[in-house]
Amino acid sequence: MQGRWTAQPDDGFVVFIIGMRINRPWMVHRWLPLIRAMGGMIRELSAQPELGFMGGKAWFGRTIVLIQYWQSFEQLEAYAKAVNLSHVTAWAEFNRKIGDDGTVGIYHETYRISPGQFENVFVNMPPTLLGNCATLIEAKGGYASARGRMGGG
Repeated sequence: MQGRWTAQPDDGFVVFIIGMRINRPWMVHRWLPLIRAMGGMIRELSAQPELGFMGGKAWFGRTIVLIQYWQSFEQLEAYAKAVNLSHVTAWAEFNRKIGDDGTVGIYHETYRISPGQFENVFVNMPPTLLGNCATLIEAKGGYASARGRMGGG
């Protein structure tokens, strides 16, 4: 996408960073099911926008990183605890099959972002990350600078 663009969600949102580290790469039978389970959860969330998942992006290597965007922390938490959806089962399977044996490490971080407390710009590239989840507008006028995109503050 040519030009300068910025993603501007209408409201606050949540950034959820989740991932895993493959500590024993030769034990494919232990870590591959986790990757498949995460793929299933992303498909489930994408098919049900009412759950609050806005979108995200994944990077794969020995350490896998998924950056996700959610409408609210409450919706993220509700998904994590919903027994009729995939996460509860996947978490129970992880604890049953891997637990603390060291085969795979997992992590997550959660951030609540208020309006005016973030900025972003996409220059001559396709929208990515928040750009795939929110309204894109040209980064000009009040949005031309990082300070302007942060609400002038």
